[in-house]
Amino acid sequence: MSATLHRIDGTSASPSLDPMVRLVAHDMNAVNSVILERMQSDIPLIPELAGHLIAGGGKRMRPMLTLACAKLLDYPGTRHHKLAAAVEFIHTATLLHDDVVDGSDLRRGRRTANIIWGNPASVLVGDFLFSRSFELMVEDGSLKVLRILSNASAVIAEGEVNQLTAQRQVNTTEERYLDIIGAKTASLFAAACRIAAVVAERPEAEEQALDAYGRNLGIAFQLVDDAIDYASDAATMGKGVGDDFRDGKVTLPVILAHARGSAEDKAFWRDAMMGHRVSDEDLAHATRLLRDTGALEDTLAHARHYGQRAIDALGGFGPSAAKAALTEAVAFAVARAY
Repeated sequence: MSATLHRIDGTSASPSLDPMVRLVAHDMNAVNSVILERMQSDIPLIPELAGHLIAGGGKRMRPMLTLACAKLLDYPGTRHHKLAAAVEFIHTATLLHDDVVDGSDLRRGRRTANIIWGNPASVLVGDFLFSRSFELMVEDGSLKVLRILSNASAVIAEGEVNQLTAQRQVNTTEERYLDIIGAKTASLFAAACRIAAVVAERPEAEEQALDAYGRNLGIAFQLVDDAIDYASDAATMGKGVGDDFRDGKVTLPVILAHARGSAEDKAFWRDAMMGHRVSDEDLAHATRLLRDTGALEDTLAHARHYGQRAIDALGGFGPSAAKAALTEAVAFAVARAY
């Protein structure tokens, strides 16, 4: 396996997911059919609530990664269709639960399910989708696939609990925060990519390479999300600007700005993360501090670093349309901030 190095320099013109979307369009139609079939229930509220989120305009990036990695490996079968649907169900279930925990009222620019139907219904439909994902895993019949995806589900939950216990703790370390996002976000990216190598019966080295690609992409993706919570707008983000700030989420930009700030700045961040500074003026002041200390730019520099690691993980695979699409997906994830 020869290595090819590609660089993320932030100057390429408008990277997008379009190459990946085109690459997997046929397979994605099959995945969508599985999703539609398996979200049905004799209890009308279940498909109504699940459909609200699943049809809400998401990029379906995680299942697309499963399909694109299968293309990278020239896998000729169809097992990955159900498994990609399982990945999407896991992701959707976690979103339903997250919105309840966070008290969110917007998701992808639309009202969240918990606002429309209430917290109990959102939690229970999330549980239903988790169950459906495990049914799909069992039907595949591979214990290795089951182990990878079930472990990812457990790690996601651990990451969410870890984040909950770190909430409003302004002294959270950078190391702990990277552990949190590595669990709550990157673990599903990694699993989504790795299972393609399992169904394609490829060597362990290729499994690990795709795991590394997905894991580093997931971290980069989350770090960019952390930055644009302060540096974007509701129309672009599909959620309220400054939600992390008002929820007291200690993300990497806050960790860096707090560490670099004056005593007065540190006092501001302590008050803000405790929920005592939640006005628009406070958010504007926080954003100024993040820019003045270089915290936003350094968070994006971290994202580019992990994005580069993701691209480097593909170095052992030969040139192909799939590899190009996976590489551009990383550039897209980072470029969302620009």
